[in-house]
Amino acid sequence: MAAPAPEAVGTSLVEVRLVVNGDTERLRIDPRVTLLDALRERLALTGSKKGCDRGQCGACTVHVDGRRVLSCLTLAVATAGRQVTTVEGLADGDRLHPMQQAFIDCDAFQCGFCTSGQIMSAVALVEEGHIHSDDEIRENMSGNICRCGAYDNIVAAVRTARRDGADR
Repeated sequence: MAAPAPEAVGTSLVEVRLVVNGDTERLRIDPRVTLLDALRERLALTGSKKGCDRGQCGACTVHVDGRRVLSCLTLAVATAGRQVTTVEGLADGDRLHPMQQAFIDCDAFQCGFCTSGQIMSAVALVEEGHIHSDDEIRENMSGNICRCGAYDNIVAAVRTARRDGADR
């Protein structure tokens, strides 16, 4: 089967209504656009990072209906009408989410590239109730790769945020 002619690419755009950080956004996109690309390139929400683009590093982690997902492996059209939360949507105005504050307090973001994905996973982890020990935190955060080696500080931040009410 022959590949489609170049002019055919992009001619089948679809309208998508995304609810991102509480705001409704209407986009006209190629149905193959990932949620990560829609967030970063169409909505200018650059907090979610494009790391490996294969779902291995976790830098692109966001929440969809309160559950963590890898936005580089999620089609934007699959999230139509669902609640998408990015790291930009965690804070309450100028007041940081307890997990964001704990990452600052515990110096859990050495180079910062993976930080937004780590924070989004950590928030979900606390809300899922899976942190009874440091080993459990490490196991449940294993989908997020930190190349800087800030793991001990990340574990401390998750523990601190849980204590300080990150499960609000």
